[in-house]
Amino acid sequence: MAHEQHEQHQHDGSGHGHGHGHGTEIDWAEMAPHLEAQAELFTPLYEKALSWLGKEVTEPGLIVDAGSGPGVVSCLFAEMFPGARVMAVDGSGPLLERAQARAGRLGHADRFGTLTGELPEVLDQLDYPADLIWAGRSLHHLGDQRAALAAFAERLAPGGTLAVMEGGLPSRFLPRDLGFGRPGLEARLDALEAEWFARMRADLPGAVEETEDWAALLSAAGLKHTRTRSFLLDLPAPASDRARAYIATSLGRLRDVFGDTLDADDRAVLDRLLDPQDPAGVHHRPDVFVLAAHSVHAAVKSV
Repeated sequence: MAHEQHEQHQHDGSGHGHGHGHGTEIDWAEMAPHLEAQAELFTPLYEKALSWLGKEVTEPGLIVDAGSGPGVVSCLFAEMFPGARVMAVDGSGPLLERAQARAGRLGHADRFGTLTGELPEVLDQLDYPADLIWAGRSLHHLGDQRAALAAFAERLAPGGTLAVMEGGLPSRFLPRDLGFGRPGLEARLDALEAEWFARMRADLPGAVEETEDWAALLSAAGLKHTRTRSFLLDLPAPASDRARAYIATSLGRLRDVFGDTLDADDRAVLDRLLDPQDPAGVHHRPDVFVLAAHSVHAAVKSV
């Protein structure tokens, strides 16, 4: 599992695009470079979310990043909480290799570990309960989200915090009217992604339909003091080269996944946007930006 992030349904640690073609299988190792680039671009948003958590989680001993992907956010936790041991947990060994290498480069290797296996069962292998469990856009890749939250809560130490990043708003890169094609391209792409997400959820093993009232689900897991806050990433136009590369990769994945579903005019617009030689494409136009909002839901285990 890894963390995605373009629209509201993605996995955090960051990536965009849930898969290739109309199937719902995801090759996380193949997506690793994009996941890393995305999480690095979204670092200001994560730093604000972690700072918010840090106001109440002051001196954690063990932090678990459940569904860590390549470990960008895991390493942010290690930086923000220098007294904590951080455990990156994921089902993808190649992504965890990247996480461990990143921790080493950043000087966190002595208090950074990885655990490979399927969530939530793999958490039973932790040596001791966690003071903070973070699930950043990974929970929606588990069939029974209610049961997963209960399992996460069981692995918390008394007084420990469970924080789940799910929901928010679809990201935006483009003005509504591009000057060519029909206005509102991104809204139409959002609708296709929402349909894909519903199919992805339905295809998961043990999939259970659940009302996404995260505060209620955290309470049902036996946790207290639920709270929610959303965090903004605002990278205004003109976008940096790094942001443009992320935008181009994200839109390219959408074209790959939904190209034959879009009408001919929208396909032609995407082709122009992705053409590195076209002055109206995202590589050159001065009005592209990145605007995103992600929501974090947190609760505490009773002492």
